[in-house]
Amino acid sequence: MFKEFKEFAFKGDVVDLAIGIVIGAAFNAIVKSFVDNLINPVVGVVLGGKHALDGLAINIGVVKLTYGAFLSAVLNFLIVAFVLFLVVKAVNRFRKAEEATDRPCPYCLTEIPKAATRCPSCTSEVAAA
Repeated sequence: MFKEFKEFAFKGDVVDLAIGIVIGAAFNAIVKSFVDNLINPVVGVVLGGKHALDGLAINIGVVKLTYGAFLSAVLNFLIVAFVLFLVVKAVNRFRKAEEATDRPCPYCLTEIPKAATRCPSCTSEVAAA
């Protein structure tokens, strides 16, 4: 049983996932600090110096709705989501470049195998990639 657990725990996918979670948590802390220490003071200056983003609230009766804290959390999420989008987009572009097995014919732009020396559509001779 220990051997099976060791094989599971130290597979590449599980280790990669664990590293991704740790890096994500660290990145989230950086973004939170960015919003709390740079964006909130700017919002405070724009609003006349009396409130930062986290301090925005309205009172409804005895209930205090701190919508500024919610907006701060949404801003944190949007920044993290946008950066992750850019990372995934870059990784996908890299994977597509690695996985490409076809290339365009330089004459008719039909997709042909990389190893082809003649285009099946226009019958032009092409150099092997």
